[in-house]
Amino acid sequence: MTHHYRPSVLADLARHGVLPLPHTRPELVREYVRELYKYEIKRLRARLLNGEFPRREYAGRVDALRRQYPELALQSWQYVEGGVRPQP
Repeated sequence: MTHHYRPSVLADLARHGVLPLPHTRPELVREYVRELYKYEIKRLRARLLNGEFPRREYAGRVDALRRQYPELALQSWQYVEGGVRPQP
């Protein structure tokens, strides 16, 4: 099956080095980006625990990191043009 990813989603994904091919399932792409985000959060927490920045800055840094991943606010079916929400 061929997927036509939305240009805005492709631009967001490219910032993370993720360039899905037309045959790459949107679910797989979203799962990969989610794992990348989780890795970044864990790394940020480790930096906090290592004393690289004060605790009062942590929430702001988490928010800034979250804003770097706007594609995670979408469901995988919303990554593609004409995406249809799966039926329960």
